[in-house]
Amino acid sequence: MTSPVVYVNGRFVPQAEARVSVLDRGFLYGDGVFETLRAYRGRIFRLLDHLERLQRSAEQIHLSVPESMGTLETLLYEVLKRNGLADAILRLALTRGESGGGFEMAPDALPTLVISARPAEPLAETLYREGVAVALIPDSAPHLPGAATQVKSANFLPYILARKMAQDRDCWDGILLNPQGGLCDTSTSNVFLVHEGVLKTPALNEYVLAGITRKVVLELARRLGISTLEMPLGADDLHQADEAFLTNTGIELLPVTRVDTHPIGSGRPGPMTEKLHREFLKSIESL
Repeated sequence: MTSPVVYVNGRFVPQAEARVSVLDRGFLYGDGVFETLRAYRGRIFRLLDHLERLQRSAEQIHLSVPESMGTLETLLYEVLKRNGLADAILRLALTRGESGGGFEMAPDALPTLVISARPAEPLAETLYREGVAVALIPDSAPHLPGAATQVKSANFLPYILARKMAQDRDCWDGILLNPQGGLCDTSTSNVFLVHEGVLKTPALNEYVLAGITRKVVLELARRLGISTLEMPLGADDLHQADEAFLTNTGIELLPVTRVDTHPIGSGRPGPMTEKLHREFLKSIESL
């Protein structure tokens, strides 16, 4: 079996030979940003949206993207091609590069750019039929000083710990709450709920990521004439919801049927969740 191919700083190399310096600030401090992208039948879904978010994230941490969007697109498709993948998850990681010592940013440091790909492995169908449980994790949502919106940061430890806490409570993932008790994101997903026919999701801010699938779902809902609200939401909103679901690039739309011990609605995936997922799948077919 041939080794997967990875792009690292200008070279395509077998994954087994791919190397990043132990002095890289991404390794030392989580000082970088990343994007996770999904390819269907050889086409990368919402590629421009992902690259624009990468640019915004990099700007907020004072990091320059070393390649143009056109070059990044070419590199992403080349990684797909060299790995012989059509349905895949791609990861583009950008760090501040090697540190000369100390904590300060070095303005002349060369960024590190890594692109990898792996076969897409869908979640078990039973999770979509039956839904998943989530736990509420108080005062856990991270944000970066000076960043007006949430950044797709390489520093992922808060989310790793939140997911572990949720799993210890027999839940699939945890919804992180800000210091005021507002719903933010899970470890990897945006959160939606439905109440009395209105689709609601937490408003974008320093705690809530501008998810690409989140954006697509809002576009689809508005096209279908579904009322949508982006607004502050709390635990009570979730408890009173008729439906809830999570969105991200890999899982698409995943129903939530329980929060801690409290059932959501009927305790089964709801009709609006299922309708929006069907419409999402149709949008993929048009790629």
